[in-house]
Amino acid sequence: MSDLSEVRHIRRIVVGSDNPARIRSPEEVERSAALLNRCLEESPRGHIVGVEKSFTVVQIGEHQVVLQWLCYHVGFRRRPLWLTDELQ
Repeated sequence: MSDLSEVRHIRRIVVGSDNPARIRSPEEVERSAALLNRCLEESPRGHIVGVEKSFTVVQIGEHQVVLQWLCYHVGFRRRPLWLTDELQ
């Protein structure tokens, strides 16, 4: 898919912890990465149309913690039947 006018459905997939109030577990991050891989490999095959890179510094007691995440925007010509809202 080289023409963005063919995109009819976009799925936003966050890999990493984007909410300082709720840090994601390693299993949740792995599930997000697995969903991204499934979107790029299975039929109908999606294509990355955009990527957001971000971070935030959080003070937890005496320690500073840096939360980093990537947000992938995966475009499809049509919404895959297997792609449901509870997958993310």
